[in-house]
Amino acid sequence: MSFLEAELSTTRPSLTDVSNADVDFALTAQIVVAWAGEAGEEKRLGWWRTDLASEFGGEDFFKQLLPNSWPWATLQAVREAARRKDAELRRMSPDHDQMLSLFALGFDVDERIDERLRDHKRSGEEPVLALPGLSAVLSAEWDPSVFVRWAEGKGVSKFKTEPNARRVAGDTFMGLTELVAKLVGGLVPLAAAYPLPYVRRPQ
Repeated sequence: MSFLEAELSTTRPSLTDVSNADVDFALTAQIVVAWAGEAGEEKRLGWWRTDLASEFGGEDFFKQLLPNSWPWATLQAVREAARRKDAELRRMSPDHDQMLSLFALGFDVDERIDERLRDHKRSGEEPVLALPGLSAVLSAEWDPSVFVRWAEGKGVSKFKTEPNARRVAGDTFMGLTELVAKLVGGLVPLAAAYPLPYVRRPQ
């Protein structure tokens, strides 16, 4: 390793060296996008065929099954639906193992986010109190323009359109919050199907 490479290796932000605030930012973004992507009785973007986060859909079921933790269970379920669609689209790429997307940020980071979600769920605190960023979109009646403003508020991302994906431009050696913001920005303009914004995994 050259001196320059050694210097870069010590100054590049690490995706695994993240704070709880970074993890909460990523988790909030995942939940907002998962919620916005639902179809069903209360159709939103229709990116996944679920009706989990609606009054007479999944909410009613989870209220009966988990009367104390149903708000978290509902969001956890719709996040899982989004994660599966994200994974399905990534598998269509021949180099899917080199892709970092909103729902696949690397094994260690994904584990941290899952653990943080479990911690929040056990805390008994309402989702919009534990993750205040949710209220920007989830607390209001569905309005795609509100979602677009939320996504654009994370920054406008340049991307190259590929089959089933959008490759977001920019330096991949960045911290978790910056990476998530770039991926969220890559959702705009909205598409009829989930556009799968991603970056190449750092080498």
